[in-house]
Amino acid sequence: MSNRTIVITGASDGIGAAAARALHNLGNRVVVVGRSPEKTAAVARGLDCDYLVADFARLDDVRSLAGTLLERYPRIDVLVNNAGGIMGSREETVDGHEKTLQVNHLAPFLLTNLLLERLIDSRASVINTSSVANSLFAHFDIDDLEAHRRYTPNLAYGNAKLANILFTRELDSRYRADGISTAAFHPGAVATSFAKGSTSIMRVMYRTILNRFLISPDQGARTLLWLATTEPGHDWQQGKYYYKCKISTANKDAYDAALAARLWDESAWMVGLARAA
Repeated sequence: MSNRTIVITGASDGIGAAAARALHNLGNRVVVVGRSPEKTAAVARGLDCDYLVADFARLDDVRSLAGTLLERYPRIDVLVNNAGGIMGSREETVDGHEKTLQVNHLAPFLLTNLLLERLIDSRASVINTSSVANSLFAHFDIDDLEAHRRYTPNLAYGNAKLANILFTRELDSRYRADGISTAAFHPGAVATSFAKGSTSIMRVMYRTILNRFLISPDQGARTLLWLATTEPGHDWQQGKYYYKCKISTANKDAYDAALAARLWDESAWMVGLARAA
């Protein structure tokens, strides 16, 4: 499955950059999306591929990104929602949303919805990078998505990664019949800079001698590559959560269909999209 158009967010570093290199080498047209102009351009230069810059802490950047993608690419065969990270103390974005929630969930939710018609026309796969943090740290409160009542970096990150899986399941429920295939996955504990700005204890793993026990970005990208290069419905089941190319068990709340539907509606309202009927 080569010569397709694959958009990867969070591709200026880590597993996003590793996946971009591997998918480019397989003959795909890769579009690298990142927050840092310098790092994103460097990855794109190394692959001689297209790149776009967007800061997911700004929803206007996401809207501009979607507009440019629709203008430039008549097909989008795979959308990889990989951008994200764990933050420090509670912070609100310029859009008024808790930053962890926006960067990890609301921004990719908005991007996917703005590209929805193109994705349906392309019979695309939408791959969402989640994390085992959905099981380790999440205590999901649909009535406190912005973490006004309770916040820690780990809790906010775990809830956002659970939101990725709930979004995956609801996207599958609503749009599989229209041709969209979707999956979420845990890449493993990867040696990247994603916890660099966090006050979470997780930064200890990523900035100390414990780093030696982490896997490489190439290893972390393997499940992503498998999902992006194999046939949904044949090689993998849509709407599921994967680890090491196998269906994995997520937080029990990930299987709550009513919660997934309500999260979709709440997210749509938060990013300025119409609520579902």
